[in-house]
Amino acid sequence: MKPTIVHCDLDAFFVSVERLLNSSLVGKPVLIGGNSQRSVVASCSYEARKFGVHSAMPMRLARQLCPEAILVHGDFDLYSKYSNMVTEIIEERIPIVEKASVDEHYLDMTGMERFFGTWQLAKELRQRIIKETGLPISFGLASNKTVSKIATGEAKPSGEQKVNFGMEKPFLAPLSIRKIPGVGAKTYTLLRNMGVAQIATLQQMEVTAMRQVLGEKGVDIWKKASGIDQRRVLPFEEQKSMSKETTFEQDTIDIQLLRSVLLAMVDELAFELRQNRKLTSCVSVKIRYSNFDTHTRQAKIPFTSSEKTIAEKALFLFDRLHSRRMLIRLIGVKITHLVSGSYQTDLFNDTLSELHLSQALDQIRQRYGFQAVMRGSTLNTQ
Repeated sequence: MKPTIVHCDLDAFFVSVERLLNSSLVGKPVLIGGNSQRSVVASCSYEARKFGVHSAMPMRLARQLCPEAILVHGDFDLYSKYSNMVTEIIEERIPIVEKASVDEHYLDMTGMERFFGTWQLAKELRQRIIKETGLPISFGLASNKTVSKIATGEAKPSGEQKVNFGMEKPFLAPLSIRKIPGVGAKTYTLLRNMGVAQIATLQQMEVTAMRQVLGEKGVDIWKKASGIDQRRVLPFEEQKSMSKETTFEQDTIDIQLLRSVLLAMVDELAFELRQNRKLTSCVSVKIRYSNFDTHTRQAKIPFTSSEKTIAEKALFLFDRLHSRRMLIRLIGVKITHLVSGSYQTDLFNDTLSELHLSQALDQIRQRYGFQAVMRGSTLNTQ
């Protein structure tokens, strides 16, 4: 049985939602993000992209490149609402659905050809989403997740692309290596310095050469360039919460230690959020005194996976909770109201330097383990 995978992607999702509410934004360059000079772009319209603007770019630079752009701060609660609407429409027709992010879905339609005709069903599903939500959406149909995702990129904006079984390599060959998922700026520069510009060149290389240059990541890129991807579509299951607790060997009243332990737990939770492509909007802090009295407080925050944003609220809650001069036995932090989200930090509020720091820490921890690098504020917890 030939595998059939569809990748759906809502076009300029945040901007499209804002345009539903404010039609005056239609056809105009729009930037979504914070309004300070240190903010970064969370999303932008295709009209703004023509000026070289892209997501995660410093807002100051984006405004210089496109001074006539309209700035909208953004509302992630609203975006989550529309994202869930799209998910519900898809799940009514397709049994196996993976929600890859707030605006992306993978659909496993293997075996449905004999009953419905997968291409026609995908087209009808796309038209239904457009009609019921008013949001533009593109999709790609292919034999695996990588090729279907690239096909969606080629179909944008608001289009459809089918790659027939066995035609994966010819479809990919003329495209830029930038189109391969996982090829970031550094990898792209390295490959370009090797004289590799098109995917066709990677297809002609020996896999051993890619392993020598980039290790196992090079093997993964070579497989994707060759249209090989064995990953399954994993049904979407919404995780409700994440939490960390520390029970001290000896009860303590050392405030500096307590705050450091709290920050260390937040740091680990934020890392897990980003690894699972999740965002949180609620933080809870718990303390248990030596007499086993337990107290908790919680507060809402903007949807984020930023340790900075979560830590600020967690420390605030701890200061509000800690009202007795009594030894503390346990301290914990919990994050709830989780949603899927592909943005690694709080793009609405974080600065570019904070983005780069989180990304650098994540890369080191992914390779060497979480304990390989620690923030100075958490060192005395080790």
